Amino acid sequence: MRGEPGDEAGRRDGGESPSAEDDRRRVVEEFSAVAARLDAGRVPEALCLACVRLLPIGGASVSLSASQMLRATLCASDTTAARLAEAQYTLGEGPCRSAFEGAVPVLASDLAQGPDSRRWPVFAQQALQLGVRAAFSFPLGVGAEPLGTLDLYCATSGNLSDRDLRIALIVRDAITFAVLNLESATTSRPGEDPDGEASWVAAAEADHTEVHQAIGMVMVQLDVDPEQALDRMRGRAFSEGRTVSEVADDVVDRRLRFRPDTGPGRGPDRGPGQGPDSDSGPGQGPDSGPGPGPGQEPPP
Repeated sequence: MRGEPGDEAGRRDGGESPSAEDDRRRVVEEFSAVAARLDAGRVPEALCLACVRLLPIGGASVSLSASQMLRATLCASDTTAARLAEAQYTLGEGPCRSAFEGAVPVLASDLAQGPDSRRWPVFAQQALQLGVRAAFSFPLGVGAEPLGTLDLYCATSGNLSDRDLRIALIVRDAITFAVLNLESATTSRPGEDPDGEASWVAAAEADHTEVHQAIGMVMVQLDVDPEQALDRMRGRAFSEGRTVSEVADDVVDRRLRFRPDTGPGRGPDRGPGQGPDSDSGPGQGPDSGPGPGPGQEPPP
């Protein structure tokens, strides 16, 4: 079991453990202080940093999910937390995805060995490469349709203590409220200044939009459904050690065009001018013959 978090480690006067109300008050005070001293654009990252102060963890991130296919990292306390969140989206596996699918907390106490390492083998390997041994994910919202996840990581293996878990759930509820409150502000005040209180929600939605647009473009290019289009983008990202978001950028900016499978043994998709899967322009790629001459009809 992990030790007590933050500056309240140990026991209170008389050796009594802090109560649930004490922990709730501490979370409220920490988050209220964040909201009071910062402009809204800096609040998301500050909330993630507050999670690190409240819990014995290495880092935290918050992701919003419109569906299994669309996810955007809202904030991260550090580079490792951001890379861990993006790795799960790119791979399509990990505690974050499982928590979102099941609408229940997922606690992976040891990614180096045991059931957790076998449940998500590729993610576990990437997590270890990032120096992460344990990961905990909590769905945001109440009910069967979460709006995203709060994801925590640790550099050492081990479960959260009962009190740590209780604090994590309180933090999850507070972040859910913050996200819903600012989303409501965006809806009720569509003319909100770009630097206003809801700007970070709009930024996350823009990330969703770009990936969604890329999926639509790949669907047309390959004549496949959305899940297959995303799988193809994930495969491209994984083979190149990149993220789905980076691949989506290339697709939207037309630096990358996917070609249909040519059968078993097909090589990876390629970028412009790099091979048979590229979009080399009219009459330039191997899939296109010479351009039509004067007075000739273009090929069907």
